[in-house]
Formats: sequence, structure tokens, C-alpha cells
Amino acid sequence: MAENAKRQGMGRRGFFGVAAAAASGAALVQGGATPALATESWDERTKARYQLTDHVKAFYETNRYYKGE
Repeated sequence: MAENAKRQGMGRRGFFGVAAAAASGAALVQGGATPALATESWDERTKARYQLTDHVKAFYETNRYYKGE
């Protein structure tokens, strides 16, 4: 059986090795990772987003962070 696999050419392991090498080579050709540009303005990034809603209060009460008003 081993002789038969040698005669057939590239096996499953060889195929995946070549595919991994090709994928890494393609990533290098494209320039690797590039930083994403922010689409939000400075005011949008620094605005207050935290809101004390009922489910947040329930979480705090469950974990004993908040004792209610």
C-alpha cells in the first residue's frame, strides 16, 4: 500500500502542505496585515455610552456591586 501511494504522486498530507505554503505566500505578497482606519470622529469615540439600565442594575445587585437607590 505504501508503494501504491508513492506512485500516485502527491498525497493528502502533501496537498495540505502545499496549500498552507501557498496561503502564507499569498499573505506576504498582499503586504500582510494593514491597520483599519477609524470611521468615527473624535466626538463619537469619546461620547458617554454607559447607561445604568435595569439589566445593568440587576447584574450589579446579583454580584453585590450595587445596593439600589
